[in-house]
Parts: sequence; structure tokens; C-alpha cells
Amino acid sequence: MNRYPPLKALLAFDAAMSTNSFSLAAEALCVTPGAVGQQIQKLEEWLGVPLFTRQVRQILPTEEAKAYWQKIQPALAQIADASQKLRDSSSRAVWLSMPPSFATKWFTARMAQLLTQHPGIELHLNVTPLTVDFERESIDLAIRYFDGQTANLDATLLFGDEARVYGSPEYIASLGLHAPHDLLRATLLATTIHPEWERWLQQFGELAEGQVAGIPRIHFDQALMAIEAARLGQGMVMTSRVLVESELAAGTLVEPFAACCLPTANGYYVVHHHKLALRPVAMRVKHWLIGAAKCEP
Repeated sequence: MNRYPPLKALLAFDAAMSTNSFSLAAEALCVTPGAVGQQIQKLEEWLGVPLFTRQVRQILPTEEAKAYWQKIQPALAQIADASQKLRDSSSRAVWLSMPPSFATKWFTARMAQLLTQHPGIELHLNVTPLTVDFERESIDLAIRYFDGQTANLDATLLFGDEARVYGSPEYIASLGLHAPHDLLRATLLATTIHPEWERWLQQFGELAEGQVAGIPRIHFDQALMAIEAARLGQGMVMTSRVLVESELAAGTLVEPFAACCLPTANGYYVVHHHKLALRPVAMRVKHWLIGAAKCEP
């Protein structure tokens, strides 16, 4: 007699114990409930003991099943973990997450450089404004805009940030915006990641709080929309310089008050879980991101 029980039967048993249901176990294993039942029966025959009592729409594990699962479940988890790590070690795929504004305005123009320098990499991009949960999501690296202070992430600064003001040349000329206090005549385009209009106007425009409150403004939850609105002459936008590189190069946006910038506590960081070792291929992407950021003026 083979001293090892049938592996398929063990997997069916583990799934049934985890879900307390043959039907849910079948969904997890992508088979039919009948197939799960057959594998459980094979395991019962091999062990020589019943593992479940079958009732109407319900299965109940026996005491022998509970004790058996308690002993084998850690081993099955170790097998799954070791197998996943070995498979990942030879994989060329890297899952990279970043905010939409950063992906569109900075990363997209540089993707070809990454793949040219590392032609074997299979890059998977996850573009989302949501914070990545590395323990629940299959993400290797993420670009995150925050202050870098975190207990469970390894965070490396790519770009520090400053709150700067930009507008289209036509809009600026039409309103005669020669100094910060002239923004009393403008429309302010505000974003959630740069809520510093009040502080900026009070410091550089020397405006009173009441004057600032009276300036019309439009609020955006995405910097992309605010930047596009400014390009189209809908107002003055406060944003990161790294997000308006192409517009500045094309001359569709300019910075009329270049000396007036507010340092912020936040910046763009490349992050990953500090307890989960990066695979070599993911480490190469991380190093490329850091190097590409250093090349910026």
C-alpha cells in the first residue's frame, strides 16, 4: 500500500474543511460537488475512518477529521507556499501599481526605456487611485503619493514634491496675471492631493482669508482632469511639476510664478512589503524606477 494518501483527495478534504461545504469547496477547486464527494470518499477508504457525517444540505466533520486536518493543514500550506515561491522565482512577470495621474503623466512616456533595458520583463500595470494591500493583492511594487511614514512598507523616495501653480499662456494673458495677488481674478482648480491654495495665496499673494475664500474654484478628485482643464484655459491649477512635464515642454502650460512654491510633506515613493522579499526581477524594476527618477532635472 502506498504510504501517501491521494493528493487530489487531500486537496478536496482541505477545501471542504476550510469552507464547511462540498459546494463551496467545489467552487474553490473549479470542479463539481460530486467530484469533491468522490475524492472525500476515496480518502475515507484510504484512511479507514469516516471524515464527515452527511445531513440534508449540511456536512459535519467528525472528530477524527478535525484532528487529522489540524495536523496536515500546515503541511499543505507549506507545500503551496514553497511551490508558489519556486514558480515566482523563475517568473519574468512583475506586477506594478500606481496612481492614474502618475501612470499617465510620467510612467507611460518611459515604459519603453524600462523594457529596452530589461527586455525579458513581463510588466503588468495596475492603475488605481486606491492604496494597495500587499498582503491580499498580487502586487510586487507600487508607486504611492504620501509622506513615506509607514510601519509595514519599505518606502524609497522617487520625487519630493512642491505645490506649484500653472496655467495656459492664453488664460494668463487674458486676465493679466502678473503677480500672485492677481489670482483674485482667476478660477482656482483644486485637487485633493494639493489642498494648499489658501496657504499659497496667503503667503505669496498676501491675501486675507476672506479674500481667498471669495475666489471661485472647481474641485477635482483626479489631478489628470484638473491639469487638462488648466490646459484648456479653464483656470489655474496647483499640482506637482512631475505631472505637467509634457505640457511645459509643449508650452500649453506655463508657470508664471516659478519662485512661489510650497514644499509639501508628501512625495512619490516606490513601496513594497518590508517582510516579503522582492523577487530579483521585481528588484530590477525598483532599481530602474529609482534611476529614472534621479535622471529628472
